[in-house]
Amino acid sequence: MNVNQSVPPVPSFGQPQPVYPGYHQSSYGGQSGSTAPTIPYGAYNGPVPGYQQTPPQGMSRAPPSSGAPPASTAQAPCGQAAYGQFGQGDIQNGPSSTVQMQRLPGSQPFGSPLAPVGNQPAVLQPYGPPPTSAQVTAQLSGMQISGAVAPAPPSSGLGYGPPTSLASASGSFPNSGLYGSYPQGQASPLSQAQGHPGIQTPQRSAPSQASGFTPPASGGPRLPSMTGPLLPGQSFGGPSVSQPNHVSSPPPQALPPGTQMTGPLGPLPPMHSPQQPGYQPQQNGSFGPARGPQPNYGSPYPAAPTFGSQSGPQPLPPKRLDPDAIPSPIQVIEDDRNNRGTEPFVTGVRGQVPPLVTTNFLVKDQGNASPRYIRCTSYNIPCTSDMAKQAQVPLAAVIKPLASLPPEEASPYVVDHGESGPLRCNRCKAYMCPFMQFIEGGRRFQCCFCSCINDVPPQYFQHLDHTGKRVDAYDRPELSLGSYEFLATVDYCKNNKFPSPPAFIFMIDVSYNAIRTGLVRLLCEELKSLLDFLPREGGAEESAIRVGFVTYNKVLHFYNVKSSLAQPQMMVVSDVADMFVPLLDGFLVNVNESRAVITSLLDQIPEMFADTRETETVFVPVIQAGMEALKAAECAGKLFLFHTSLPIAEAPGKLKNRDDRKLINTDKEKTLFQPQTGAYQTLAKECVAQGCCVDLFLFPNQYVDVATLSVVPQLTGGSVYKYACFQVENDQERFLSDLRRDVQKVVGFDAVMRVRTSTGIRAVDFFGAFYMSNTTDVELAGLDGDKTVTVEFKHDDRLNEESGALLQCALLYTSCAGQRRLRIHNLALNCCTQLADLYRNCETDTLINYMAKFAYRGVLNSPVKAVRDTLITQCAQILACYRKNCASPSSAGQLILPECMKLLPVYLNCVLKSDVLQPGAEITTDDRAYVRQLVTSMDVAETNVFFYPRLLPLTKSPIESTTEPPAVRASEERLSNGDMYLLENGLNLFLWVGASVQQGVVQSLFSVSSFSQITSGLSVLPVLDNPLSKKVRGLIDSLRAQRSRYMKLIVVKQEDKLEMLFKHFLVEDKSLSGGASYVDFLCHMHKEIRQLLS
Repeated sequence: MNVNQSVPPVPSFGQPQPVYPGYHQSSYGGQSGSTAPTIPYGAYNGPVPGYQQTPPQGMSRAPPSSGAPPASTAQAPCGQAAYGQFGQGDIQNGPSSTVQMQRLPGSQPFGSPLAPVGNQPAVLQPYGPPPTSAQVTAQLSGMQISGAVAPAPPSSGLGYGPPTSLASASGSFPNSGLYGSYPQGQASPLSQAQGHPGIQTPQRSAPSQASGFTPPASGGPRLPSMTGPLLPGQSFGGPSVSQPNHVSSPPPQALPPGTQMTGPLGPLPPMHSPQQPGYQPQQNGSFGPARGPQPNYGSPYPAAPTFGSQSGPQPLPPKRLDPDAIPSPIQVIEDDRNNRGTEPFVTGVRGQVPPLVTTNFLVKDQGNASPRYIRCTSYNIPCTSDMAKQAQVPLAAVIKPLASLPPEEASPYVVDHGESGPLRCNRCKAYMCPFMQFIEGGRRFQCCFCSCINDVPPQYFQHLDHTGKRVDAYDRPELSLGSYEFLATVDYCKNNKFPSPPAFIFMIDVSYNAIRTGLVRLLCEELKSLLDFLPREGGAEESAIRVGFVTYNKVLHFYNVKSSLAQPQMMVVSDVADMFVPLLDGFLVNVNESRAVITSLLDQIPEMFADTRETETVFVPVIQAGMEALKAAECAGKLFLFHTSLPIAEAPGKLKNRDDRKLINTDKEKTLFQPQTGAYQTLAKECVAQGCCVDLFLFPNQYVDVATLSVVPQLTGGSVYKYACFQVENDQERFLSDLRRDVQKVVGFDAVMRVRTSTGIRAVDFFGAFYMSNTTDVELAGLDGDKTVTVEFKHDDRLNEESGALLQCALLYTSCAGQRRLRIHNLALNCCTQLADLYRNCETDTLINYMAKFAYRGVLNSPVKAVRDTLITQCAQILACYRKNCASPSSAGQLILPECMKLLPVYLNCVLKSDVLQPGAEITTDDRAYVRQLVTSMDVAETNVFFYPRLLPLTKSPIESTTEPPAVRASEERLSNGDMYLLENGLNLFLWVGASVQQGVVQSLFSVSSFSQITSGLSVLPVLDNPLSKKVRGLIDSLRAQRSRYMKLIVVKQEDKLEMLFKHFLVEDKSLSGGASYVDFLCHMHKEIRQLLS
């Protein structure tokens, strides 16, 4: 690809949205059939009872008010979930477990006429009487701006489906003034989708067709728009106003480019209306009737051009929004993989939006940092602060400075400039990069960040070519690549002397709990072999890292493992109030030199403390001891702390049990996330100054105050791992896998990171696991390849469209071999004066990553409800600004979303329903604090799957297929009881087994003869020699390999008590803790947007 060639403005995900033929039901959740179960909760996906009387502001809902969940939903066994035992979802989404679900046969295509099953009464009967016409009229007046129900003139808008389609009108919540409803004679979008005459399934043909673009007459690409099926006798609207980037659909084949299709605003025709000419259904997840075939699922009815052949009036299905007609994350991901996964992403062009994090792609660095290192919320930023305030789109970058790259991509080149060190701007101190402008024949350069003119040192001088570029530009990484490293000179080192190689200190809790569970024995056994795999530099023979060992309960035991000793020596420090290290020589040693002594020590520790009765532990003195040892050795390093209980022994940092669930939803809830005492922050500050990073492995059986204990790991750039109710037989694989990865991963020590920007914007806020002693320097005692730092930018001047905006992230760190280095990442962004350009170049996954971190920090100082309301308001403002300024005029009853942000509502709803912002009854205070600190330093790929888990059907794809099966949407109605599904979110891994899975499949996978014999909660699949067993185990291994933490498998049987835990992750459904379903939240967002616009 030519670097200078401009890239056509193709939207990042604007392709037709297929559908899941086998999954569609005649109604959303409610089942056909004459008998419907009576259950104590509201209809599937109707609002939780507490939702009905809520005032419109915000989204907080009361939990279901209709009694406690059934007693049968016992809590998952301790330690079952990877973080905590959720058991949300006691609301039986859909039919209750007593009635066998009636599903459509797998071949039933979406959009085909559905014959009524039995004498199908309204599905909503069991949940309450149907609304009276007075109620319906009252509901409608809440939805339509005019309040009138008469047919309105055709709208010229483009958007999702029939106008007012988003008035999630469901008879299942009568009297709900919150969302409007369809009048009784009016079919819902669902009814059109199911039996609409004349809809053809689109075939993926030309790419231009797929993206929904037509060549613009002027100013930016123009999209045809479609707002729903035509009424009989209604004609197409006139040409559209230029519409930059809506979610939209291709025009019917016969129409000229740019034509809009308008739909009914008034009551829809009955379903037995005369045949209409077939036209392309809506796509891109817009809210229209039908969509094309789901990739890898076979196409519906290849030879059936129309499905409108039923005769006689059909019974009206329940009136609610069709879940298949709203934007699907699965479809967007699939389209992006198909369109952008084949070509390498070349970084030579400024302001290119990269492929989604869910797409596998190769990167070619041609001057901008790879998206593996930096991802932005928008790649086109507003030129003025007023424009930025109007749009409310946060301008942020998620930076992962030491990200690991796939083997096909080269690590950053290391540049050695000798004693003179890297070349920098004299004024702003930015490092030499591809955007610096050489002038005066190459004797001087102009800084691209602050415009200062600098002299080029004689040893760096080189002539320029006819274009003004240095002739050696492509020989120097810093002049041609987006990412590279400089070797730092002694000026960049502490006390002006080069650092020693770092050290690892293993600090092991030997109190009664740790010994009783077998943890100490397991750990000591593992360390014997693990010490051979300490991180090393390049092709080094052995690691330069030295190691030391401490055990502790109420007192600390240090060990001398000097190579000259025959046996290790133990020294006890019982004065924990005034911590000191009793030995220098022999505490930190080289593993190979002292191997025999270390092995002897690790054999002796479990025996030495085997009969201990000491239950109390200390915590702060342990970290102090490790830090003092590193200080005495004059090196940076990492402490690996293995801890089991709340530190209640008399010592600095002593804690008390303050767990109080009564504080949830009160103004004092924030105290649950704050540390109990200031001692931990003070200690963390000292650790950072010493370059002492702390990784904490917790093994609690009860409350340990994670919010307080995680402060030191959080502020030193470390990690926290938590294994509740640890049992060797169940949890050893997960713990050992995490430990191996944690010890082996490459870490930068004693690091400082600074983000510089070109004139016009500056970094104002930072999120992540680090400490800041001033407003610009991010200080990290340790930084590994999994950690990100999220930076928010604000305007401090006007930006220029021509010159764009630049970011430079510089990280100064000590490598595992003790070498001081600078890693530089550069990124150039576009600037715009039109809001449409901003909305066309946003990245929703990065936006959600930023918003989640912003919210998770917010709960430290504000009530959780206020944080949730802030998120909803910001999202509504972003979408309302788009509607007002970028979309062509259309009926207020339509929801119009920007193409790049059509998944913002579904993802934001997942953040709002997450355990930190809306905990269920089972989630513990510790789990919430654990997840809160975990998300703070997650990268974009991790937050994407964490908030919207992947659900993979196992028996749909052929057994011989080696590729991952295509995912389905995270909703209970996508589950077929004749199939099995893997669900993963980066921390948890479930295998859900439907009750009517074929016997042969059960036998092949579990080696038992029937569904009833499968052990619920099983965490290891038997190793069997058959294709299905190999395929499923291989898939589980490949999912684990993609994630930074080991996901423990939990087998969940349909209708089993563990299913409640599993359903918690079906995020498109209502949650038991009161979180809205996707459909309901979309309606709520629509309402918020309309309030802002009116």
